[in-house]
Amino acid sequence: MTLYPKLIMDALATVTYAGTKKNLVESGMVADTPSINGMKVRVVLEFPRDTDPFLKSTVKAAEAAIHYHVSQDVEVEILTEFKSKPRPELEKLLPGVKNIVAVSSGKGGVGKSTVAANLAIALARLGYSVGLLDCDIFGPSIPKMFHVEDARPYAVNVDGRDLIEPIEQYGLKMLSIGFFVSPETATLWRGGMASNALKQLIADADWGELDYLILDTPPGTSDIHLTLLQTLAITGAVIVSTPQQVALADARKGIDMYRNDKVNVPILGLIENMAWFTPAELPQNRYYIFGREGCKQLAEEMGLPLLAQIPLVQSICDNGDQGTPAALNADTMTGQSFLSLAQAVVTMVNRRNKEQPKTQIVKTKTAQ
Repeated sequence: MTLYPKLIMDALATVTYAGTKKNLVESGMVADTPSINGMKVRVVLEFPRDTDPFLKSTVKAAEAAIHYHVSQDVEVEILTEFKSKPRPELEKLLPGVKNIVAVSSGKGGVGKSTVAANLAIALARLGYSVGLLDCDIFGPSIPKMFHVEDARPYAVNVDGRDLIEPIEQYGLKMLSIGFFVSPETATLWRGGMASNALKQLIADADWGELDYLILDTPPGTSDIHLTLLQTLAITGAVIVSTPQQVALADARKGIDMYRNDKVNVPILGLIENMAWFTPAELPQNRYYIFGREGCKQLAEEMGLPLLAQIPLVQSICDNGDQGTPAALNADTMTGQSFLSLAQAVVTMVNRRNKEQPKTQIVKTKTAQ
């Protein structure tokens, strides 16, 4: 039997690539004319990136198609190339980002995303270049809080790699899984899928040069947190809690996660959110709805700084719902609170960088 390129190309034309729903030939994935030497065939397939989820199945299907449509006796070798350069090694990810700060909480509903959003804006208002990554894959809130729910990031080519261009709003860059999924639909993903999606938002995005990358993490201690710890050398974490004892119990777990001897991420300090209620018509009055100074007491007990006490004010909620976070207005009491928080975070990061070695990425079997 004599082999020739058209036979091979016809066989490859029967294989559909799931990424485009077209066959390999129509998709332009056959990088060169198949090489033939007797009964040996070499085919080069070009994929969009090395992390392509359909790579292995497509290669197997191409080999099977050649055996089925040409001959079982053909010795098939399939090589792969990539339009986009592979991701850099973990240690070389985000070389332009100076500091990575995780905003964390042990419990949901304590206002962690509100704090993360306003902290990012306040840092930008202080003159720093800032990025904000919404790490809550199952409950993303950053798009709504920044009034960019309809934004859709696009790809840019940077040094041979196709990267996601973050959305820019209020002087900072941001990414969220909320830009890629319907806000009306639940994200029914297993942990592995969620972790892979988060890795893409980190490693396959053009974050560029940043003084601070703020991570709005999901509540609790989960696969997402392990993914972050295994992917990024986090400069430090801030823990958000209300003064309520139930919330403080979970805050302890969050502190323990970062202080674990396999993790060793410094805790920059605690933030007491909803510290007291102040009605707009009586700005000097304070009503301690969730308890008084519980987070302050926890900070003293754990030997950690209390970075800020943020009051429970209706305008903070309203501003978040309207997509205009309170930190945008430095003339208000709440705006000043978040600017003071940002200054405290900068102070603690500078102290941490001066006194402690760089955080190492977690590499343990238990955290895989």
